[in-house]
Amino acid sequence: MSIFKINKSLIDPFLVLSCIIPFALYMATLAPSVTFFDSGEFLTATASMGSAHSPGYPLFLMYAKPFTWIPLGNIAFRINVATAASSSIACLVVYVLVTYLLKIEVLLDNERFNRFAVKAAGLAAAVSFSVTPRLWLQSNHDKPYPLLAFISAIIFYLLLKWREHYLEGSERPSYVYVCTFLAGLSMAIHQIIVLLLPAWFLMIMLTDRRLIKRVKELILATAFALLGFSVHLYLPLRAISNPLLNWGDSKTVDQFLWHFLRRGYPSEPHSRDAALLWAQLKAFNVSREFTWLGVVLALIGLVYLWKKNRALFVGYLAAVFTFLLVIAGYFNTLLDLIFLTEEFFTPLYLLTAVLIGLGLFSLLGYAVRNARLPERVGAAVYGLCAVMFFSLPTALCAVNYYENDQHDNYIAFDYATNSLRSLPQNAIMFTWGDSGAFPLWYLQGVERMREDLDLPHTPHLVFDWYLDSMPRLFKDSNLRKFDVASSGPEVALRIAVTENLGVRPVYIDFSTRYSVEFKDYLPSQKGIVYRVRRMNDPVGLPDISIWDNYNSRGIYEKISFLDLDTGKAIMIYSNSYIESGEFLFGISRFEEGMLMLQRAERISPEMKVAADQIRMRFGLAR
Repeated sequence: MSIFKINKSLIDPFLVLSCIIPFALYMATLAPSVTFFDSGEFLTATASMGSAHSPGYPLFLMYAKPFTWIPLGNIAFRINVATAASSSIACLVVYVLVTYLLKIEVLLDNERFNRFAVKAAGLAAAVSFSVTPRLWLQSNHDKPYPLLAFISAIIFYLLLKWREHYLEGSERPSYVYVCTFLAGLSMAIHQIIVLLLPAWFLMIMLTDRRLIKRVKELILATAFALLGFSVHLYLPLRAISNPLLNWGDSKTVDQFLWHFLRRGYPSEPHSRDAALLWAQLKAFNVSREFTWLGVVLALIGLVYLWKKNRALFVGYLAAVFTFLLVIAGYFNTLLDLIFLTEEFFTPLYLLTAVLIGLGLFSLLGYAVRNARLPERVGAAVYGLCAVMFFSLPTALCAVNYYENDQHDNYIAFDYATNSLRSLPQNAIMFTWGDSGAFPLWYLQGVERMREDLDLPHTPHLVFDWYLDSMPRLFKDSNLRKFDVASSGPEVALRIAVTENLGVRPVYIDFSTRYSVEFKDYLPSQKGIVYRVRRMNDPVGLPDISIWDNYNSRGIYEKISFLDLDTGKAIMIYSNSYIESGEFLFGISRFEEGMLMLQRAERISPEMKVAADQIRMRFGLAR
């Protein structure tokens, strides 16, 4: 039985803590269900083993799928756990990188203290990274970027190991082959990984320039990269099975390229002034993530790298330059969409956390040299070192905890269920905007709510693959007879409404109501959705009882997490109450109308001006 005993000396408690501490934090603040933005879509694609929006994210979906088998919570919660786990192992690699880079450092003739200093610096760096607002934001619900950061960090580690062996006179090209395989593989998480290629190339060239002349090794490295990239075969193979969410329908080469190359996201060129450029550059914001103290520590870490490992020094700076050149320079993102690019910098923040660990160790070395400590170090010194190392992560955790605590964030779930409750049997509701549509996809497709409904997403009506995914609604639709791709989604919506009105109840969501001009039809409010009717159809009395059937968790009281789309959902509730109150005043149901206005003000105090204007118009000013 002794062969099964674990050698406790081989267990590094600091290594374990570098993963356990972040995971515990993420689980304490994890979203309990679907959230806004891409959440509902990723959840649906993962549960059905389908395809998410371009470029598909096949590796992330395959990674998250086994978590759906955990017998705990709903499917959304389980997939959220998958992201918490990927973020935690990314933090673990921060620890590994820091301790690897510091492994030869000696502060005192005291091996125990030296080990403690190195491992404490690694743990402090890992925990600091875990509680940055950007990573924490991604770790509480389904996101692919922490997994991408983990793999990119592994590649940096392997290149450092390869460099170490080379400098010792032992060539190990197998390390490079594994790196190229992982780089090709990580393309199936997000294509932003290509921006790290110049950094990795420079690290290789600064170590062994002759490698580029070895044809055999170049061929093998390319072959391994293609082998990793071959995971994209998942997209056409799964498309053949027609999964629940089959974005792009990559059955053919043309459709695969359309999907992989993001051809469904055309963008119009626009001018850029200095203010926009500065806003784009600020998307990479080390001071926001780590505070200005973290910036100083990262700079000290860069100085350390310049002295000890110039290949990684050049690699880090090259990565920062390439990311900014492409993301800020080439993408030229619009001001209101810059927040979409902020997550792309997650791998750079991981490397910055490594620099912070090196900076902390360098500061300790300076202090030790000037303090002239005795060979025998007492507990007080260990305590002071711990305070020095963990002050930054503790402060970051305290500052960022409240805004990243999503454990009671049911706003997206309730918004979607409230929308479904508003609809009669066998209705159709057209949506506009990802945040309004994706939670509905999850609830209907994964949680099996209201499968009698059809919930087409208006911007997608211009794509044949999307029409194919809803045969009950669009098998013989006139949308297939017109060039709706050129005409645009508004024309497609009018065609779809016209051919279904009178056949089935037709509804639209709030975003569609205020995104499209309805010339031939009139929307009639029912809670947060609208019934579409012809001009000559009777309006009917409003059904205000629907509001009493709504769940309103996080609407009347501020929850900690309010991203752009969550805030938009809250404003939809508030505006809907205002609109309902105004209509009730117009038909002389003043008491009920007053209640609607009061609810709007309670949700959004800034709505008081609009509510007072309505009261004044009807002579009911307070």
